[in-house]
Amino acid sequence: MKIESDSFSSNKIYPGKGKLYVRSDNRVFRFVGSKSESLFLQRKNPRKISWTQVYRRMHKKGITEEVAKKRTRRTVKHQRGIVGASWEAIRAKRNQKPEVREAARQETMRKAKEKKKADQQKRKAEKAKTAQAASRGQPKISKQQARGSHQKVAAKSR
Repeated sequence: MKIESDSFSSNKIYPGKGKLYVRSDNRVFRFVGSKSESLFLQRKNPRKISWTQVYRRMHKKGITEEVAKKRTRRTVKHQRGIVGASWEAIRAKRNQKPEVREAARQETMRKAKEKKKADQQKRKAEKAKTAQAASRGQPKISKQQARGSHQKVAAKSR
């Protein structure tokens, strides 16, 4: 015994019941009764008609006893180190007193400022040296010329 399903409502059609509708493109549609056939021919959408199986499936009707409550997975946070430091080093820094951390910060800032000042003095000395060489009559040399780039050929006039 073969049980067919309704093309419109997806209800079961038992042998000896229902109607067959064959369209001009040779597609066969089966209907339980004239009600679903009429709605199909009116081009009604079975998803919008409340008694069809498609509607019930879409709106989750009559399946509450089958589906158990979904279990949600809790995210577990792990503390771990990053590329530059291990977790122990990070924890030690975090547990430091604010005064100690502030003092270390001031020390590193002071060192950075001293280094910057030394670099500026060095640059000033180099600039003074080149200016002195230029004042002695030596031609001024650009950075590219100092690196050995090709010099321009002087224009010849008649």
